[in-house]
Amino acid sequence: MQTHTASEAAPPGPHAHRFGPFGRALHAASKALAALGGLAFVVLVAMSLISIVGRKLVAMPVPGDMEVLMMVSAAASAAFFAFCHLEGGDVKVDFFTAHARPGVVHGLDALGSLLVGLFGALIAWRTGVGAAALHEAGETSAILGWPVWLAQAAMVPGFVLMAAAGFYMCGLHLRTALGREHQP
Repeated sequence: MQTHTASEAAPPGPHAHRFGPFGRALHAASKALAALGGLAFVVLVAMSLISIVGRKLVAMPVPGDMEVLMMVSAAASAAFFAFCHLEGGDVKVDFFTAHARPGVVHGLDALGSLLVGLFGALIAWRTGVGAAALHEAGETSAILGWPVWLAQAAMVPGFVLMAAAGFYMCGLHLRTALGREHQP
């Protein structure tokens, strides 16, 4: 039985045993961002409960609760994509590849991961451009007057990590498909 220190422990997931130092760092960053996203959703649920109870019992909801819900949930949702991809948690339809050679499956997984990386990069870029345009326009939310660009800019780190996760997993699958890495 092999033991690992906290800094070198392999993360869970179908390919985690093959993560190199960059992959482990990427996984740790993605896990931390996903945890922050989860915490944000817990806070949103608590705020929503307080607002609903306040609205029904004392006719006093949390001011701007729907604005906060929309702005924070957008950023929190973007926080999960990279971790999900690194964990192999994305939806895959393997009906046609169930009996294919492992090299073929890894080749197709490399293609899928490349597309995840490209999409993550594209959406990070466009979200950043959109946030800059909203900042320049000075748009604010209707009730609270919060700058809308902040909510959009808060999504960018999640999409950047998603791109990095896609490209990293593409390389990992390609190395395996080409037989350059030991398969368990």
